[in-house]
Amino acid sequence: MDTLQQRLAEVRRRIATAADRAHRDPAGIMLLAVTKIFPAQVVRDAYALGLREFGENYVQEFEGKLPQLGDLAAARFHLIGHLQSNKCARAAEMFDCIQTVDSPKLARRLNQAGKPLDILLEVKLSPEQGKAGAPPEELPDLIAAVRECPNLRLLGLMTMPPWSADQEQSRPYFQRLHELAGRHGLPQLSMGMSHDLEAAIEEGATIVRVGTALFGKRRKP
Repeated sequence: MDTLQQRLAEVRRRIATAADRAHRDPAGIMLLAVTKIFPAQVVRDAYALGLREFGENYVQEFEGKLPQLGDLAAARFHLIGHLQSNKCARAAEMFDCIQTVDSPKLARRLNQAGKPLDILLEVKLSPEQGKAGAPPEELPDLIAAVRECPNLRLLGLMTMPPWSADQEQSRPYFQRLHELAGRHGLPQLSMGMSHDLEAAIEEGATIVRVGTALFGKRRKP
């Protein structure tokens, strides 16, 4: 059975290979380890192997894990799941980066928490009903609203294409997000997961969100 160390080495190899094809420096691509559903010990194991950036989907679930992670001084935690406005204050306390801001109301609620936060705007590029995010045409107003919030540091954009085993199906969504980021002068692009990180990197991803390729299939509690 392969170990986390071996899986991490393979993911890093995939990132480096894709970066090489795109004539990019792999050091400019953040590997965000997605630890949702997994226990705190998995975060600790990944931290011991050098990972420092972790993605979680659920405020309430992470609230239960965080007390067991307080000694991981260099760890940074990103919220990559949908955020309800009534959970903004708690999310701002626990996370270093919120990647799923999709409305001015959400931005203002996070700002009111009074803590400096890194922010990415989630953009809905998929026609799927279940996908969250702001439509591209709303980005100018959303960007303006976030920039009026002194506690929020706007880094870039995030998206989630429809799932497909064929990563070429994801590529047009990555291209579109890259185009939008360029148009609005935003440097960071959070896109690509275990199954399509190569296409994402080739299209400019600066953050890839990897869970399954590192930790295996999630088992819901």
